[in-house]
Amino acid sequence: MKLKLKHIVLLLVLLVSGADAFASSVRLTVDTGRGRRSISVGDLFYIYYEVADLDAVPEKPASVPGAKVMYFERTGQSSRFSSVNGKTTQSFSYTYTLTLRAQKEGQYSFGPVTVGNVKSNAVTYSIGSAASPDPGQSTQPSADDRHNSADGPKFIGKGDGNLFLKADVSKSTAYEQEALVYTVKLYTTYDAIKFIGATSAPKFEGFVIEESKDVANSFTYETYQGKTYATAVIARYIIFPQMEGDLNVIGNKYTISVDEREYYHDPIWGSLSVARPLELNVTPNDLTVHVKPLPKPVPANFSGGVGQFRITSDLPSQNFKSNQAASIVYTVSGTGNLKYVKLPDLNALYPSELEVYSPTPTVEANVGRTNVSGTAKFDYSFMPLEAGTFTIPPVELVYFDPQSGKYETSEAKGYTVNVGKGTGSERSQTKGKLSFNRNLLPYDSDLSAEYTPYVERFVYWLFYILPVLILAGAVCYYRAYLKANADFMAVRSRKASKVARMRLKKAAACLRKNRVDEFYDEMLAALWGYLGDKLKMPVSELTRQNVSDKLSAHGIPEKEIGELISLIDDCEFAKYAPAATKSDMKPVYERGVTTINDMESAFKKYASNEK
Repeated sequence: MKLKLKHIVLLLVLLVSGADAFASSVRLTVDTGRGRRSISVGDLFYIYYEVADLDAVPEKPASVPGAKVMYFERTGQSSRFSSVNGKTTQSFSYTYTLTLRAQKEGQYSFGPVTVGNVKSNAVTYSIGSAASPDPGQSTQPSADDRHNSADGPKFIGKGDGNLFLKADVSKSTAYEQEALVYTVKLYTTYDAIKFIGATSAPKFEGFVIEESKDVANSFTYETYQGKTYATAVIARYIIFPQMEGDLNVIGNKYTISVDEREYYHDPIWGSLSVARPLELNVTPNDLTVHVKPLPKPVPANFSGGVGQFRITSDLPSQNFKSNQAASIVYTVSGTGNLKYVKLPDLNALYPSELEVYSPTPTVEANVGRTNVSGTAKFDYSFMPLEAGTFTIPPVELVYFDPQSGKYETSEAKGYTVNVGKGTGSERSQTKGKLSFNRNLLPYDSDLSAEYTPYVERFVYWLFYILPVLILAGAVCYYRAYLKANADFMAVRSRKASKVARMRLKKAAACLRKNRVDEFYDEMLAALWGYLGDKLKMPVSELTRQNVSDKLSAHGIPEKEIGELISLIDDCEFAKYAPAATKSDMKPVYERGVTTINDMESAFKKYASNEK
């Protein structure tokens, strides 16, 4: 009897424990997220719902004390089997994650919640003050604020502490035409960068640029303001300032696709993460470069070169024949604005017996990480006109060295050439061999006995009177000319339209030859030059705002002002955009001609109204 009672008691205990093991339940837990021990204002944290043996699905709460509800989703599930006395029972559970953003300091509690008539426990949590932001982090919303739903990439403005662009220039103060390095560096803490693309071109106001291909192919790690980032140089330009004053470099917009890692807790697998696509529109900071003019006085034979250069000469032979063409090559090598170096006029340096023709320059420039280097070869053809021995003088190249702050001179060696008699006549052989041909001067044999001295004729005195009258007229004209041209700025203003049309002709020539860069250079020179001359403004004051104000003061309609500024912007964009083609150039040229004609008509109308 006792034995049977023990078995009955044991069986009842097993049945009760089995029933407890598989009873429906709802349990809440709090996770501070990403290994943090506490929650601060602005942090993400999580409340997990562990729902066991219930078919009901919990509802997303409308609000949670002290926090903002971000999103609510099922993040895990599990099941298990149990067999007691041959009876198999199945149990299952689901995990739901409620993602929250801490908003207000204090001690809070959440729950209990009811799921399928089963009530959960309550959880408590504490929110502290906001943590100090990481150095370099902006006030832009963090990536987590952008997840209002789970599908698709989201957009932000200029980046945040996890990804931003930083623009830099090698020197903030430089000379005109000095080579400067402009770089754009990417800083990121995201796991993966999928795409980087520029949606617009940077604006270099008053610079000539050379784009460098020396950019990073992989990431390196750098500590910036106390935080470690993966960094890479994504753009590099060599820029040459063309005018003095404060010149601006306006950063362009980039679209960057990354993977953002979201963390959650799974009751079986523990801490897990999922990658979410994120697309950012990021812009680097703008820069200002103070440009100083070249020191005065500028040497008369200044080549225009700013950098470090060396000139050499090469004459294959020093023995020639008269009236036979020969060649001499001058090579300029070094670093700097190599494409803008010009040699002196050799016709003024060489002996008159050697006739020199225009050179054929060949420039081989390499755009590196810090400068533009290479060589420029000037292949001059010359022809000896006479036999003899002649000296080709050394040729000097005067350039400005920004490092020393002085004008330096490099010299190519000269040569002594021997010219022998060639085929054909020589210029020297014609000297002293002219003979008088009597047949060239016929005479009249009918001589008259009456003769009036020439000095007594009116024609004789007319030759004295006419020069005096011409001189008096020239003096009057010259005085009127000086008076009309005393104001140099006024002269430039009157001739602004003529000068602009000459530059437009050069742009048309570039259009026909499909020289895209030179075309936009000439268009910008025509537009800015016209405005500077017409408005009597120095180059350093030519900004869009100053030009608009001056044109408005001259009574120019706002529509024409807007068209002019729009045309300048289009030209500057097209100049640096890689997709500029010939088909894009023709309408730009036609707009330029129409705009200058309209502006000239408006100025004339304003001048007539003023009178």
